[in-house]
Amino acid sequence: MTDIKEILREYSTRFNAEIAVLFNGAEGPEARVVEAMRYSVMNGGKRLRPYLIYASAGLFGKSFEQSFQAAASLEMLHSYSLIHDDLPAMDNDDLRRGKPTCHKQFDEATAILAGDGLLTYAFELLAKSDYPADVKVELIKLLSQGAGAFRGMVAGQMLDLYAEKYKNPENPVALINHIEEMKTGCLLSYACEAGAVIGGADAEQRQILLDYSRKIGVAFQIADDILDAEGNPELVGKTLNKDKEQNKLTFVSCYGVEKARRISEDLIEQAIETISFFGSKSQDLQALARFIVERNF
Repeated sequence: MTDIKEILREYSTRFNAEIAVLFNGAEGPEARVVEAMRYSVMNGGKRLRPYLIYASAGLFGKSFEQSFQAAASLEMLHSYSLIHDDLPAMDNDDLRRGKPTCHKQFDEATAILAGDGLLTYAFELLAKSDYPADVKVELIKLLSQGAGAFRGMVAGQMLDLYAEKYKNPENPVALINHIEEMKTGCLLSYACEAGAVIGGADAEQRQILLDYSRKIGVAFQIADDILDAEGNPELVGKTLNKDKEQNKLTFVSCYGVEKARRISEDLIEQAIETISFFGSKSQDLQALARFIVERNF
């Protein structure tokens, strides 16, 4: 049986060693922002998104080295989003992964600039990457769309803020699904699609990975909502019960904990069935799907 926790630990150790090198070389007083960028990227994390690129590309025989540049750029972009999400104007969090958030460790202005720096560095890394030109352009296009303000992560965050201000939306279930499809789902979908692009997948293979990613994306957010409601703060590493205190629209507020959990479990079973198209090569992605709903952090 696949021990996905050990696989993620081993991957994270290797990934962390490689990505840390990308923040060397800054000097002078302005290096403070690079220090804040490095702090946020190296501040723990499950590395699920970069691992998804690695595992998806691995279906087509691609190595850690061949997926690393795309994986590192995605983790930088994800870290930028967390820095900004934690700011007082957004979710106003003091803890991230059990450590002070970037604006608490440094200051608010530095945190804003660190997020900006990581966002731009993500695209710089892709632009300078070793991928063939057509692969490079496709990865940059997909990441910019997945992170963007039209149907990407920024749009999802905007809707999330909107939903806090409206206590009785006309269709709360449709709204929360739409929010999470963009806020959480877009970067998970990008990870799987990026692996397919790096691996040279055909149209059918790429669509299967996208279908898998969309199912685990919703399940991942439901798991987060449940952890916020009943998780262990020491394991989760951030302030809990904030969704209820802020009257946030979540899967738990729409369905209750037990029904939300059943929905997530059904989605994971569907995701496993979908990715089984790749046969035994998909065992790790199947195990990752189960980990998403069984995790306690």
